[in-house]
Amino acid sequence: MAVKLTIELDREVDGRWIAEVPELNVLLYGDSKQDAIQQAQSAAREIVLDRIAHGELPPDSANATFDFAA
Repeated sequence: MAVKLTIELDREVDGRWIAEVPELNVLLYGDSKQDAIQQAQSAAREIVLDRIAHGELPPDSANATFDFAA
C-alpha cells in the first residue's frame, strides 16, 4: 500500500514559501511555491526510502503519493 503524505503550503511575509510534510516532520523553504513543493517531495521521498531501507516501512511505501493542503 502506497503511503499518502500531505504537503501544507504557506507563505512568509518576506515572500518565501514554506512546504511542510507533517507526517514526516519535514519543513522546507522555497523561493517559489513550486520550488517549495519540489523540495518537500524530494526530501519526503528520501526519508521514505531511508525508512524502507531500515525496515520501518514496507517496500511498497516507495510509491508515496502527495495531497496538498493550503
